[in-house]
Amino acid sequence: MPEPEVRRRIEGNLEALYRRHLDSEGGVDRFYESGRGYYPPEEAHDERRRFAISLEATDGDRFDVGDSEVRFPLHSISKVFAYALALEDHGRDRVLERVGVEPSGDAFNSIVFDERRHRPHNPMVNAGALATTDLVKGADPEERFSRLLDLMRRYAGNDDLYADEDVYEAELRTADRNRATAYLMRSQAMMNSDVEETLALYLRQCSVMVTSHDLAAMASTLAHGAVCPHTGDRVMSRRGVRDVLSVMYTCGMYDFAGEWAYQIGVPAKSGVSGGILAVIPGKMGIGVYSPGLDEYGNSVRGIHVCAEISEHLGLHVFATEGEDELMRGAGGRHEQLRGPRLRGGR
Repeated sequence: MPEPEVRRRIEGNLEALYRRHLDSEGGVDRFYESGRGYYPPEEAHDERRRFAISLEATDGDRFDVGDSEVRFPLHSISKVFAYALALEDHGRDRVLERVGVEPSGDAFNSIVFDERRHRPHNPMVNAGALATTDLVKGADPEERFSRLLDLMRRYAGNDDLYADEDVYEAELRTADRNRATAYLMRSQAMMNSDVEETLALYLRQCSVMVTSHDLAAMASTLAHGAVCPHTGDRVMSRRGVRDVLSVMYTCGMYDFAGEWAYQIGVPAKSGVSGGILAVIPGKMGIGVYSPGLDEYGNSVRGIHVCAEISEHLGLHVFATEGEDELMRGAGGRHEQLRGPRLRGGR
């Protein structure tokens, strides 16, 4: 157990980070609500102030600030776990036959495919996510969803995760574009299962409710080589973790993915509910929640927080050891988030 003063210092610096970004609303282009779709900032109310930051080290030490117990739908972040399960069910070669790993450069809901390989570009766009969800094994839709939900619970170390039926029904009512994408894919033999069943499974996985704390725990499990710090449970193979993190790094942030990789430099996945899950391999997971979105559909505060954490702690995947504040001892040019080490109590 670390010294209380160390934990107080970390918590104080995390609170300062939170306060700096809480009052910054610049760059917000839209908000999203299931069933309602996107709407402009002038129509937003309490959601403008919803904001949480959670960090969890690979040894399970965790830190939360803000609305860290507010639940929100995973939406596109669920694509990470559907892809992980498809890899475990079929292996990388079979999955690569059905969905690629190239950044598309298009919006996440674009109905555009890799024409040369006859498959969606990657698992993090909607077409690719439909393909990976289609690959999830199970005797019937209920078993397939049960396996997906169980996997998410194991990543989070939280058996209380559930799919919100109201969110699911709202998404199902407004799923015309995803439905069109799925039928087009089936017409071109990119999907094999019943379209409506696969679409329902995809929308149900998107409706699983989490908190920023859950996101940080899921990210920490990925950072820990797919071993959950809370349970010691190995969730997937080491090879599978590498594949998942690689795709998150290059494709996880919609059509902002290239700039994210260039500037922030860690594997991540965002969702239109305002969540961002970011992984610092071997070190920690980050979960940020703030519903105000930029033009790409990423959380504005989430982007800024992750950028500041990455810069101040030298977490970019290509940072030198001299830049890496987590590898260095106490001191250094920035100590915005921590005391001598990023550690704290449970």
